[in-house]
Amino acid sequence: MNTIEVCFTPKLYSEIVTNNNFIVVMVDILRASTSICAAFANGVEAIIPVASLDEAKEYKAKGYLVASEREGIVMGFADFGNSAFNFMTEAVKGKTIAYSTTNGTQAIELAKNAEGLVIGAFSNITALSRWLINQHSNVVILCAGWKNKFNLEDSIFAGALIEQLLTSADLKMDCDSAEAALDLWSIAKSNPLAYIQKAAHRERLRKLKLDDVLEFTFQLDTANVVPILKDGVLVNIQI
Repeated sequence: MNTIEVCFTPKLYSEIVTNNNFIVVMVDILRASTSICAAFANGVEAIIPVASLDEAKEYKAKGYLVASEREGIVMGFADFGNSAFNFMTEAVKGKTIAYSTTNGTQAIELAKNAEGLVIGAFSNITALSRWLINQHSNVVILCAGWKNKFNLEDSIFAGALIEQLLTSADLKMDCDSAEAALDLWSIAKSNPLAYIQKAAHRERLRKLKLDDVLEFTFQLDTANVVPILKDGVLVNIQI
């Protein structure tokens, strides 16, 4: 039987107990993974995750559209920032976008050599869970967190995804972190948007006046996509 493990912060990734045949699900609910799913649902061709700002600037110089932020602030050289709404315009359809964020693209960089790496959000949770079940593989849910620290929004998503994955007889939880994520989700699931009001990053976004996307973020299944990393580039699996 295959296992589900949750890694609550990137700092813990080197300590995961799953050691073979595993797919990483990178989660950054506020906001990278939600925005990536929105982009592919809107017809973006590909996304190049970039860890450093210098590399993002190089892509800009080559003529790519660039989405980039640090601590919620759009970088001056970028075409736009990290809101899902930025990726839901006609201007990005069919485009390849270089993307660099505070947490999400750092987590992708960390786990890029896993056997598989896909992107998870509430917006694609059903498509993602069905795809994962069909892979018959161990699953490691990597929460991007906030600057290598635990956060609530990624953790409750991990629990929500686990709840769906456990409908398969081929998957089981095998660590306390998965149990904890599922317990958190049991508390939050009746109203995730209300629950997340206590989250630290929700307050950061409010102060920056970037919280207009919160309601959209916690809607289920608005994107029938599964973004996967192929040769360093995110593309949408045809499902």
